[in-house]
Amino acid sequence: MTDRVSSFEPDWVSPPGDTILDLLEEKGWTQSELATRTGFTRKHVNELASGKATLSPETALKLESTLGGSAQFWLTREAQYREALARSDAEAGLARESPWLAELPVAEMVRLGWIRKTTSVCARVAECLRFFGVASVAAWREQYARPIAAFRVSTAVARRTGAIAAWLRQGERQAEAIVCQPFDEGGFRSALETLRGMTRQIDPGVFTRELTSVCAARGVAVVFVPAPKGCPASGATRWLSPDKALLQLSLRHKTNDHLWFTLFHEAGHLVLHGKRLMFIEGTESISAEHEAEADRFARDLLIPPSEVKSLREVGRTHARVRAYADRLGVAPGIVVGRMQKEGILHWSQLNALKTRYAWSDPR
Repeated sequence: MTDRVSSFEPDWVSPPGDTILDLLEEKGWTQSELATRTGFTRKHVNELASGKATLSPETALKLESTLGGSAQFWLTREAQYREALARSDAEAGLARESPWLAELPVAEMVRLGWIRKTTSVCARVAECLRFFGVASVAAWREQYARPIAAFRVSTAVARRTGAIAAWLRQGERQAEAIVCQPFDEGGFRSALETLRGMTRQIDPGVFTRELTSVCAARGVAVVFVPAPKGCPASGATRWLSPDKALLQLSLRHKTNDHLWFTLFHEAGHLVLHGKRLMFIEGTESISAEHEAEADRFARDLLIPPSEVKSLREVGRTHARVRAYADRLGVAPGIVVGRMQKEGILHWSQLNALKTRYAWSDPR
């Protein structure tokens, strides 16, 4: 009898009182007799049997002496029951939170491998909460939705706060795996010239490794995260800690001129602006002045102001643009993008000099 009780591991929502009642029946005892043998009141025995009273360590020791089984068995039985009740309550809570799923790009999060595919609604809510690292939807709104609400986008752009939040969170998750040295502003500024030279490297498999390594050594975690539908962001910058910055890119426009301009724009935020701010490109930031400063920073770093006059004299042939880009030490696509921005070229001209990128299928 003792061996059976000691090895008992219930897997259903059942109070320890059920086991107490089973053992009383086997022994031929009444609840009143158990009360006498343990020194409990009849009311307390009845509440133990019904699961209303919590089974304490003192109670466990007395049950060990009277009904058998170890005190540890009874305490484990109680813990399993209370955990089962908590999980049951939690599932009910998850079911109530299920409307939240409509705010998130759940199908894309599954496709991209950010969360696991689940069959039940409750499991889906739980999976999304784990992804965001929060215990409740209320906590999610405080941690992600409320800060994002400070940004605006054009009414012509379809925006979903949940999609932006998912994109930002995946950036955080990827950045956790990047070991960074403490942020070094001077070192990072100096490294930007090295990054500028990387613009000539066409293969992203090469320059992304070099880029992340160079930046991590200066305290900046650079991550590339595809943006789900409803997230218009091309880049984002924020501080994960006083010593670690996150620079996140979505490759939204899929050409090298946009990619590198966004990178240096975000770098501008890191060296020009405070550590308490978050910037999400593709939205209207809190300060248009900050955005304009970051734009100038990226523009002048890629093509110095002293070269703007000669930019207008480059001409409109592939050969001349390539020669000009070689002299500056940047990719030809960056020169084309700047010439288009300045109105020297039409947006449809010389785009063959730009390198286009595409996300690989995550499956």
